[in-house]
Amino acid sequence: MKFFYLRKLTEKVISKIINYKKIWKCVKITEAYAILTNDLSKEFGNIIAVKNLNLKIPYGVTYGLLGPNGAGKTTTVRMLNSIITPTSGSAQVVGYNIITQSKQVKINSGFLPETPGLYQKLTAKEFLEFVGELYYLPKEVIFSRIDELIGIFDLEGRENDLLEGYSRGMKQKVCLCAALIQDPKIIFLDEPTSNLDPAAARMVKDLISDLTKKADKTIFICTHLLDAAEELCDLIGIIDNGVLKVEGSPKDIIESAKAKDLEDAYLKIMGATRIEDLLAWREEIPSSSEKDKKKRIKKKKKVE
Repeated sequence: MKFFYLRKLTEKVISKIINYKKIWKCVKITEAYAILTNDLSKEFGNIIAVKNLNLKIPYGVTYGLLGPNGAGKTTTVRMLNSIITPTSGSAQVVGYNIITQSKQVKINSGFLPETPGLYQKLTAKEFLEFVGELYYLPKEVIFSRIDELIGIFDLEGRENDLLEGYSRGMKQKVCLCAALIQDPKIIFLDEPTSNLDPAAARMVKDLISDLTKKADKTIFICTHLLDAAEELCDLIGIIDNGVLKVEGSPKDIIESAKAKDLEDAYLKIMGATRIEDLLAWREEIPSSSEKDKKKRIKKKKKVE
């Protein structure tokens, strides 16, 4: 009788061990990727912003989501930050479900939106302290992180100045500090050089480059600028009309498209036929559609 109960007990223990192994295996598979999405989709009424997006982004890489304005980049990054809910599909960021574990996602993610909000009447130090308190960080941790970040981003001597007196480049530095205040595992940057003059854009790109080398973080960058993507990213995904068209290292994408460089590869992948449309995408000259729009406006004025 004792042997019977002992055997039953052994079977239960073995069963639990097997279950734990299964659970651990699942956890390890999930944690192998900083970002893991499965048919992630978002619709706004009749508009499909993102369609069946599948990503497997390892830890420690810099990933660039590249595409024209309106391609679905910002919608993607907002879903991954648990700011908006997907229509269908699923995603995990640093092992947490973006829907059921949104708080953990936000705690472990830093986010720099394209147009970040700054309280102009606060100093940089006060603003960063405010952001740190939003994450419920202890005061001593907040002050320690602020001192560290101010040093990293070369803001010493200006941390007690009001933000309204900062240049655009300096404001972007403060926003990067805010995105890093809680020491996140992953950082999302949505058009980090948008609306900056060339010198400020160069400075921000250099800061991001240093961040990728020294901070040991996973960085997800949304951009429509080819040079930024090629310069900063280990992996690139090209998205258009909400659909991921191609993915790989810049070198792999160039080779697979049989192109001479990333610009040429982009043209072939996107099916562009006129160089002016590419240049418009690079914000250099107006596209043909913009020219047509201007012509229509001029005609309308003449009629009036």
